[in-house]
This record gives sequence, C-alpha cells and structure tokens, in this order.
Amino acid sequence: MTQSTPQPNRINAFQLAKFSIDLHPALAVGKQRIEQRQGLVVSLTDEQQCTFFVEVSPLSGLDRDNQPIHGFSAESLAETEQWLAQQLNSLIDAPITRIAELAEAAPYASVRFGLSILAAKMTQDFNQWRSDTRNVPLVFDGMSPALVEQKVHAATDHFIKVKVAQTSIDSEIAFIHKLLQLNPRLKLRLDANRGFDLAQACDFLSCLPKSSIEYIEEPCIRPQDNPTLYQSVAVKYALDESLNSPDYQFSPEAGLGALVIKPSIFGSISAIQTLVEQAQQHGVQCIFSSALESDIAINDIKILSHAITPESIPGLDTLASFDTKLVESGELNMAALNIIASAKTTRE
Repeated sequence: MTQSTPQPNRINAFQLAKFSIDLHPALAVGKQRIEQRQGLVVSLTDEQQCTFFVEVSPLSGLDRDNQPIHGFSAESLAETEQWLAQQLNSLIDAPITRIAELAEAAPYASVRFGLSILAAKMTQDFNQWRSDTRNVPLVFDGMSPALVEQKVHAATDHFIKVKVAQTSIDSEIAFIHKLLQLNPRLKLRLDANRGFDLAQACDFLSCLPKSSIEYIEEPCIRPQDNPTLYQSVAVKYALDESLNSPDYQFSPEAGLGALVIKPSIFGSISAIQTLVEQAQQHGVQCIFSSALESDIAINDIKILSHAITPESIPGLDTLASFDTKLVESGELNMAALNIIASAKTTRE
C-alpha cells in the first residue's frame, strides 16, 4: 500500500484592515513632524484555523503642516492598499508557500517586507524566535529634562540616539554635553538626517568628544561629502536615507561604520539578509531601525533583529508616542481597525 503525499497547508481566509493612530508627541520624519500614523494590517487564516497578521505601513503621506513627506517610502498607502486588496484574493485556497512568492513579486518595499514576515510566520517558527529586548533611547534638544534623564538611565549598554541638525548647532552641542554629564559613559548615535553641509558638520563634530560618538547618521546634505567629513574629523558615519533609493547598492566607503536599515522601507527579509551579509564582509555593522511603525511591526523587527544582527542593538524607541496598541495579549485590537477587504474559502 502506497502512502499518499501530504498536502501542504492552505490558506482559508484573508482580511485587510486599516488603522489610524494619533501620536503624542509628534514624531520626527527627518526635519518634518507627523501627528498621526496610518497603515494596514494583513491577516491570513490557514486550514488549522490559525490566524497570522503583519503590518504594511509605508512612511509617506503628509506631515502636520500638510506637506508631502519626502525621502522615505516611495509608495503611498493608497497604492499598497489597492495592490493588496487585488492580490490577496489569489491566496484563497492556495498553499501557504504562495505567500513568499507574492512577497517577492510585490512592487512596493513595505509590502515585500510585510508579506515576507507573514510567510515566515506561517511556514517557520518565527513567533517562537527570541525578541531583541535591548533599548537605544531616542532623545533630542528640546525634550523635557525629566524625560531625557529617564531615557539616559534606560539605555542598554549606554547607547543612546540623538537627533541633531534640528535646532541650532550651539544649542545641540550644549544638549549633548548635558547628556554626557548625566552619564559620561554614553555612546552616542547621532542622527542628522542630511541636515548639515560639510562645513557645518565639521564644526559640529569638532566641538564634541569623539570617543563618545559611535557614528553620525547621514551627516551631510550631499552624501558624497561623508567620506571627506570622516577624513577631516575622524568620526565614522552611517547611512540611512541612502538605503531608501531603489537604486542603492552596497559599496564600502572610507569612514562608513554602519547601515541603519528600516525594513518597511528596504524590502523583503531575503533582500535584507543579502545586504547584511555584504556589509558585514567589509566590517560594516547593520542596525535595524523604526520607520515609525505600530507595535505589530516593531515587535516583528525586534525578532528579526535578534535573528539577523544579534551583535547590534536596534534603534526602535518610537512607540511611546502611539496612543493605541494594535495587539493586546497576542490578539488584534479590532476596535482600532477598519476592515476594508476580506474573503474566505468556499471549499468544504
């Protein structure tokens, strides 16, 4: 008697929902600010009636001044919503292996990332993997002194991220010296979001203790000036916005110390793994960072960070501004979601 070949687990249902969460205080997107975060949640249910969900949230749209957000996600929320609403129907009755194929075929980075995470959750033990619980607090000039002190004391291994090129150079230099007075052992990850010209970046870094700086992220308005900055002041730099270009290809450069990867903007897990391998071969560390996602994606990125870059502490300190959580006790908070599309199998 011959044994029948086991049939792969299949997808019984999908649900696509939208969320809109107020942010208090507003969060920085480069030099812009947003007071609301919108995005999508994709849920799939398999034959065992197990449901898995992920977030798809491009960082685009309008800031609080009604100006277009620039320099981050190329796709809009409307584009991702339309594409997912059309394509998710093709998953009904399909084997779960189809999700990974759809992820690689998606035209939008946020969708490629979300669906590749969903594929990992449904075909691997993703939810059993260890989450990275380390913390690199985010601070900036103008934050309340009490909150700054709280964040300094919460820093894992003394690492802290400081937004710079936001106010005046003199004020931010004074702010950083106050941080170091609170904890002289701090290791600073400065983030300029391309806010300085070369001369300003040189002046700024020359007034700070270089031994306290791990790197400065995207220091120069013209990224081609970054190696010159390194040669001038001997402070390593990191790339972030540069990775957002669809044409980005890793290339080792003088002074390049880190790549700051926003998975929702970069793409699928496989694309991220390839980038990490290329960078690490040249001694460049990779650090996972937030694109201001909700708790769904932040939790997934924490797991991915521990799996792919266990030696690097991720920078994911953005959830404090979110008024609402989308997951409570492991279940979706349906009161915070607006269902916009759904379907289930008609198979008996």
